[in-house]
Amino acid sequence: MNTFYRPYVLLMLGTVGLLCSSAAAQQKSPPPAATEPTDAQEAAAKKAAEDAAIAAKYEALVATLPADRQAWERTLQENLGGFYLPIHKRLMVQGRSSCWDFVQDDPKLPRVLLIGDSISGGYTLPTRKALAGKANVHKAPENCGPTSNGLKKIDVWLGDGRWDVIHFNFGIHDRRTPPADYEQRLEQIVDRLKKTGAKIIWASTTPVPGGTKDGPSMPAAIVERNRIAAAVMQKHDIAVDDLFSTLTPHVERVMKPDDVHPNAEGYELLGKQVAAAIEAAID
Repeated sequence: MNTFYRPYVLLMLGTVGLLCSSAAAQQKSPPPAATEPTDAQEAAAKKAAEDAAIAAKYEALVATLPADRQAWERTLQENLGGFYLPIHKRLMVQGRSSCWDFVQDDPKLPRVLLIGDSISGGYTLPTRKALAGKANVHKAPENCGPTSNGLKKIDVWLGDGRWDVIHFNFGIHDRRTPPADYEQRLEQIVDRLKKTGAKIIWASTTPVPGGTKDGPSMPAAIVERNRIAAAVMQKHDIAVDDLFSTLTPHVERVMKPDDVHPNAEGYELLGKQVAAAIEAAID
């Protein structure tokens, strides 16, 4: 789960262990199996009611929006999926910003598209802030995931508009993709992006700690994917925004040992770096 979204969606689940040392105690107290399902059902029912209320408010809000904003909401509904769409609805109903806010383009400014996974979602708002008055910064309408998804969805993400700069990354979700497949897919994605006529920037994949569920092998897998990507980008003369090097000196401060996602400070660092790379491309 993206650290960027955790303040809005993290649910703390606790477990209670009960120990009965005698048959008499078991007879006097209902066994855990008799109470836990009831509690779980009540919690599930409460959450379902809350979700339904949020969904109803969201639909009512969308109905009041101009046509272009309604079209954007339909795109999000079709692409965000069962995890991110409820988050988006809740934030929108609460009047809070997210990476998937509708962007009203200033026609005098260049249009920028950010393509990437949940890490890119985390640095989108800081990037927008840093480029305010300098660029219209859009986020692809989903957690873009691995290169395999990129090949399927790239045309959806590009949409019908013209892009001046496209800043993209695939890496963490490709940690188990065979290196040869990763390279081949990146080649295909790069070929498609170049056809847009936009200036293309590759973002290296950010470092990951060794305490994640993938274990100590994951950092090495990311380094390998960055090496492969760097070779592909050099071949195609594509600029590289080295987010790996940007974050590495600060890993102990801005990342937990068991999480691939930076904290708010880490995302601010990334946002400033991404904004600088984009600004250099549009100057």
